[in-house]
Amino acid sequence: MAASAKRRRGWRKRLGALARFTGALVIVGGLYSVFSPSLYAQEAEDNAIDSEVVKGQELYDTSCISCHGDDGEGIEGRGPSLIGVGSAAVEFQVNTGRMPMAAQGAQAPDSDYPVFTEEEAAWLGAYIEYLGGGATVPDDLEALVENANVGEGGDLYRVNCGSCHGYAGGGGALSSGAHAPALTGVSDEEIYQAMLTGPQNMPVFADNELTPEQKADIIAYVQYIVNDDRDPGGVFTLGRYGPSTEGLAIFLVGMTALLLTTLWIAGKS
Repeated sequence: MAASAKRRRGWRKRLGALARFTGALVIVGGLYSVFSPSLYAQEAEDNAIDSEVVKGQELYDTSCISCHGDDGEGIEGRGPSLIGVGSAAVEFQVNTGRMPMAAQGAQAPDSDYPVFTEEEAAWLGAYIEYLGGGATVPDDLEALVENANVGEGGDLYRVNCGSCHGYAGGGGALSSGAHAPALTGVSDEEIYQAMLTGPQNMPVFADNELTPEQKADIIAYVQYIVNDDRDPGGVFTLGRYGPSTEGLAIFLVGMTALLLTTLWIAGKS
């Protein structure tokens, strides 16, 4: 009897251990099923980023390396270093057709026929950002522009942008053969990228100078005035040369008309 009871206790211990082991497996499996989708999603995202970087490097090695050097370190007299410029600068230059640059000059001209597609520009941007980080466009730019203050954007534009791009976004000449381009037909992303990175003669408006919200205000104003053709000057704007030019023209025309009217009245009397 004692031996039989001892065997039963041994079986109960084994069954208890098996039950505890099975319970532990169930708990581990449950936790894995909860967290594994996010792990797989993160892994898939990392693989997608790595894929963009690889594709960007292939494009860089065939189209950019001769001027910007190995690993984007730059070549004196040909092209500057791209370390730290970020994807925003790369995508702006490539998507506007300024890069690859056909020839050295005072300023890289934009083109309606860029060499690379927007997807390829994003690959190049991913590769350059991988090399040294840098400025990027916020993911919620569209929402920022939709909620922007056009009036505040007008004030900011006149203080920071109007002296070069003109009060109505028509562009203007700068020194040493450079120019500030017209803002007609530019996208929200291009304006933001230009403000953030300061291409060529343009100053850099980092987030500590103009917040993302203020940049969005300026974008909303440019789109409202320039690309939506909302002209505050009315129908007769003299080509949007500016309020001073239009005011001078009105003064000269008005004074001439008044003088002729006065002479006509005097002649009749």
